[in-house]
Amino acid sequence: MRLATWNVNSVRTRVDRVLAFLERSGTDVLALQETKCRDDQFPFLPFEAAGYHVAHHGLSQWNGVAVVSRLPVEDVEPGFPGMPTWGEPAAAEARALGATVDGVRVWSLYVPNGRTLDDPHYQYKLDWLSALRDAAHGWLTADPAAQVALVGDWNVAPRDEDVWDPAAFVGATHVSPAERASLAALGEAGLTEVTREHTPGAYTYWDYQRLRFPRNEGMRIDLVHASPALAARVTGAHVDRNERKGKGASDHVPVVVDLD
Repeated sequence: MRLATWNVNSVRTRVDRVLAFLERSGTDVLALQETKCRDDQFPFLPFEAAGYHVAHHGLSQWNGVAVVSRLPVEDVEPGFPGMPTWGEPAAAEARALGATVDGVRVWSLYVPNGRTLDDPHYQYKLDWLSALRDAAHGWLTADPAAQVALVGDWNVAPRDEDVWDPAAFVGATHVSPAERASLAALGEAGLTEVTREHTPGAYTYWDYQRLRFPRNEGMRIDLVHASPALAARVTGAHVDRNERKGKGASDHVPVVVDLD
């Protein structure tokens, strides 16, 4: 199985690019984030015409997550147990979607940005990651042999090497000790980030401003965390940097993992 994750930054704008990537890359299961549409606005027909099954969770023009697969998608679940809410009145956002494909439980995740260190959204982000860790711990406690993939845009750069210039991020989100600790806590739940060893020095996101991409001033924030049973199946991974090129590109690129 070839599994990929991609923050597509509006699926309706980039549906042709997504379909072209699926065919060119031979990807079997693709988790999408930031689809930016409601369920009734998602372009199901082009995917279905190309032979793909789609599960989507979108509530507004913001956020939105999906799983696209060559194989049937089963047990679709919007939101994970205990996922925090946001806003006034507080409500669950479309930031997590679970689906099972050929025995693998795939979670497409779009972690809250956090905005600034003193913004309430920052605490929401930490709470969200903590709840995800608790949910993952529960899944693996209930079934240690479960094949679980937590994939997506984490909005956290785990290490200094994952940003183009650590000095440029001092006092900012994405690199704070609390965010990194919250992400690292997934390891305590039994999950392993499986792309780093195969993609040393790779970034997955470049801002549209200030020529960040041509200068390779990027961040590594799109990650794949796998349960022990799934991590044992990983044979390789790569970052498709070419998807950041050309007209109409997302500011993120696909991260691809191969399973035996």
